[in-house]
Amino acid sequence: MKTRIYVLLLLAFMPLMMACGFYSFTGASIAPNIRSVTVKYFPNTAMKVNPALSQLMTETLKDKFNRETRLQIVDKGGDLEFSGTISDYSIMAIGRNGNQAASNQLSISVKVDYVNRVNTKESWSTTITKTSTYDASQSLATVENDLCNQICKLIADEIFNRSVANW
Repeated sequence: MKTRIYVLLLLAFMPLMMACGFYSFTGASIAPNIRSVTVKYFPNTAMKVNPALSQLMTETLKDKFNRETRLQIVDKGGDLEFSGTISDYSIMAIGRNGNQAASNQLSISVKVDYVNRVNTKESWSTTITKTSTYDASQSLATVENDLCNQICKLIADEIFNRSVANW
């Protein structure tokens, strides 16, 4: 009986919590006066270039904000703005099995500039590096698309958490 009462109270107060604009179930805490976000194209300046990576990184970040916030995505002049470059794309052998590599690691680094036009003190710049490991018996060409998708999602999650989830 008590459980039902707690559930009903929670359901009754949930719209009030959501209406204030500071809480969401994604962990985002976005002030109500922030209404838009701009995600600029992330050019690839790494020595090794994956031709699809710039578009993938840009779209993955846009998708993250589109799915998990109420913010409108605009081409320029957003209240929040993300820009940057893909600064590193590298493969390294990380495990040994005798004289051969047992596994390889794909590493992607993105330099990110975040501008909060509403509260400029929250703006920042940083480089985020994420990696994914794959069996050395597989060719990079076979696993590259999946690994890039995984890593771009990890980078987008970290950008999101640092900027609007305040982690």
